[in-house]
Amino acid sequence: MPLPFLTADRAFDTTDHIALPFDDHDQWRRPYRPGSWRVGAAALALLLASFVLLAAVIITAAGGFSGGAATLATAVLVILAALRMLRMGTWVSRAGIRRAAFFTTVTVPWAKVTSVRTVQQPVRWLGLPRTVQGQALVLGRRGGEELMLLTDHNADFLSRVEAFDRAADTVEAWNAEYGVTPPATC
Repeated sequence: MPLPFLTADRAFDTTDHIALPFDDHDQWRRPYRPGSWRVGAAALALLLASFVLLAAVIITAAGGFSGGAATLATAVLVILAALRMLRMGTWVSRAGIRRAAFFTTVTVPWAKVTSVRTVQQPVRWLGLPRTVQGQALVLGRRGGEELMLLTDHNADFLSRVEAFDRAADTVEAWNAEYGVTPPATC
């Protein structure tokens, strides 16, 4: 079963720096590859789910149908959590920009984006409560609201500074292509 959300298109691996290398800009795409921390955590969750599924088969074979059903439901929840963990991140298309977290997804149309910029600020380390000084790609929305899209210390970019810079540049290029530029003030 192909999982298209696991891999970014190969266009980001080329040496020529084409900002929008896709033919179909209407499809939602992640402008970077998932990091090893995210993929490793999902792989461990799927490994745990395989053991829980085996336990469900053993419990059901021993005659505990309600216990087997509960164990099967637990395994399904772990699998769904692993898949959601792989879907987390920033996605772009012609329609706008989407920030997918574990429980929520925020989509902002390009018309409501005022700025996309990289800032130095305290960021959460691997999503944990501990903060460290780092870089964040921040999306400014109409009304003054800001949305943090990427950080250089999250599960996708920890120890991958070049990948963070490339992803930030790509999102900024999508904003330059489809975003509404504010009028110049004199």
